[in-house]
Amino acid sequence: MHHTQRPRTIVVRAPNWLGDQILAYPFFYYLRRGYPEAHITVACRPWVAAIQFRNLIDDVCVLPPPRRATWWHKAQALERQAASLRVRGPWDLGLCLPNAFAAAWLLARAQVRWRRGYQTEVRGWLLHDRLPWAPWGSRHRAAAYVHILPESIRPQSPAQDFWQGTPSQDTPPVFDAQRAWPTTTLLEPPEQPYWVLAPGSMASSRRWPAEKFAALARDITQQVGLPGLVVGGSAETALAQHLCQTPGLALTDMTARGTVAAAWPLFRHARFTVSNDSGLAHVAALCGSPVYIVWGAGNPAKTRPLGPGPVHIVHYPVACWPCERNVCHQAPPQTLACLQGIEPAMVWKDIQLR
Repeated sequence: MHHTQRPRTIVVRAPNWLGDQILAYPFFYYLRRGYPEAHITVACRPWVAAIQFRNLIDDVCVLPPPRRATWWHKAQALERQAASLRVRGPWDLGLCLPNAFAAAWLLARAQVRWRRGYQTEVRGWLLHDRLPWAPWGSRHRAAAYVHILPESIRPQSPAQDFWQGTPSQDTPPVFDAQRAWPTTTLLEPPEQPYWVLAPGSMASSRRWPAEKFAALARDITQQVGLPGLVVGGSAETALAQHLCQTPGLALTDMTARGTVAAAWPLFRHARFTVSNDSGLAHVAALCGSPVYIVWGAGNPAKTRPLGPGPVHIVHYPVACWPCERNVCHQAPPQTLACLQGIEPAMVWKDIQLR
């Protein structure tokens, strides 16, 4: 297939992380709008399979992880993934959202006829359309993903403005969670008003201390009497149990209750959500909840959540902020100073001002 022809079959190598997948929503929206008749398949990691946007694509190919974390087992797994994808082909167009070498290698080994992606990690020879990473590496990730789309179907308006609607759109976009994330095991929200607390994060440089979350929950309980739900995966269960058992906190543990896709009603109906800079902050915004993010080492210019839900960032800028590292490299007493400087009263004040 020549790149000027309209593709009939498209494979997208999706982002590997929860937050990045949510930020790719405008990409998938414009891809489907640009190629309404194409058969679009997503190749993704197992942990983001449940949040692929099924209303905008036709199929999902889950890439099984390596059996062990050695180089050899990773190479074997990549070959198995490519073989699985190759059998589902032939593929006219491949769009590579992750910047890793392995992601481009997968599309090449799957014999995708025309491949687009950023020229990173010495992988340009695996791509037909080699997009320069500058200046997109310093721009918002949603915009960087949209730029991977073929120019003929790219929108004129910035991706950051996607949820505000633009004159070029027939109707403002709406995230239809029921169609996008079909599941039979939805989590039921309480009938009375409540708020959501998402205290987890993969990176320690983005995790606010548990005692500060507890103090904030105590303020909310004492001043407005609003009960809260603690959400997250199995990694957050111990923390959730600790918070829920702390006297004076009206919190209920809702961690590890199924996939992220099953939790969308909790966010949709919440008064507000308080979260670290994590994947669930992005899910909350996409599902329409007002989100208050205790922001650590990340760079909001690149990864601020986008969605119909209003996003409020509470941060404490220090000299090294934003370092964008997953682990703080500052020695005590400056370790995690960007997070330690954020007090519960600052977050509660921000919530009360809205």
